Amino acid sequence: MKRIVLFLATNLAVIAVLSIVLNVVFSMLGVDRSSISGLLVFAAVFGFGGSFISLAISKWMAKRSTGAVVIEQPRNATEQWLMATVARQAKAANIGMPEVAVYDSPEMNAFATGMNRNNALVAVSTGLLRSMRQEEVEAVLAHEISHVANGDMVTLTLIQGVVNTFVIFFARLVAGMLNNSGNNNNQGGGFAYYATVFALEMVFGVLASIIVMWFSRQREYRADAGAARIEGPQKMIAALERLKGNSESHLEGSMMAFGIASGTKKSELFLSHPPLEKRIAALRGGAF
Repeated sequence: MKRIVLFLATNLAVIAVLSIVLNVVFSMLGVDRSSISGLLVFAAVFGFGGSFISLAISKWMAKRSTGAVVIEQPRNATEQWLMATVARQAKAANIGMPEVAVYDSPEMNAFATGMNRNNALVAVSTGLLRSMRQEEVEAVLAHEISHVANGDMVTLTLIQGVVNTFVIFFARLVAGMLNNSGNNNNQGGGFAYYATVFALEMVFGVLASIIVMWFSRQREYRADAGAARIEGPQKMIAALERLKGNSESHLEGSMMAFGIASGTKKSELFLSHPPLEKRIAALRGGAF
């Protein structure tokens, strides 16, 4: 229930902010809202704006949705070791020291998030700490540090912004033509127009997600390779082998995309992470 309320409140706030920004942009550019240019401006503001706002509040959302507790002052040997390991790896990757957090979950997982490589959060689950050997946890942490060092959060946001813009633009453009409304943007058109927009956004969104997920899988290979360079390929291979017995991930959104493990789907086209066997094979083949 808490996650649902947080999700709804956040999205309503984002829509309110973007609506204000949209009015300002239209006023500054003097673009006709009912024109093709106006539709493109609308699509870009909501497509990119939503993605960048999500990135800006990603750490805040991650902490509240998972209940992750940031280690301010290590309280035990495990927390001391976590802080020291992340500090060592961050130095090796030439990034600023991320916040380090632990969240309560039986699954073996970890994730990284944050606006930039010097202001990130790395969080690990209690299930991962309980189930993996120390050297395997080191590899998982190095994987997350590599995501941060590679700038994956910003890059994925840009790609998501581009595909969101095109989905919004073409859904409204096609809906306007199909309904002969003479209106290409989100104003007017009636129920049939909005129903068509919704249906087209669903279809175009699925097609666009194939592109985003392809990039996400390439990014995972790069993060695995980065972890192999920091901690050695055998540690990373051992961690991935251990994940074969993991339960399905309960992380959501960008946290799942930047986790060490993800959920499972029938088609690889819609996977944010490559199958574990392919990731292991890539490391064994010297891809690092």
